[in-house]
Amino acid sequence: MEMDQAAAVFKLLGDRTRLTMMRILADHDCCVCEFVAMFDASQPAISQHIRKLKDAGLVKESRRGQWVFYSMNRQYEHFEFVQLLMEALPSQEEKFTELEKQGKRISCD
Repeated sequence: MEMDQAAAVFKLLGDRTRLTMMRILADHDCCVCEFVAMFDASQPAISQHIRKLKDAGLVKESRRGQWVFYSMNRQYEHFEFVQLLMEALPSQEEKFTELEKQGKRISCD
């Protein structure tokens, strides 16, 4: 991996929300509505973060019925690098536990 490529990944993940989203996507596929609930943010704001991650190739989307779910792109050229970064970060599992307690886990179903 070239320094410029690593710098671009670090710059993209330098945003706390995007970094947290990527850590979550390392363990779970998510839809926008789940991220909206987790971050207590607007749907357009979450969609912008997702778009940046997707445009960089770090995230991919898949359709399930009428809903779009996002996951880490395991075909990304430097997936191993990103995966190592995510493994070094704390789990975000408590965000899912809280969503489930609130009855909002996959609230778009």
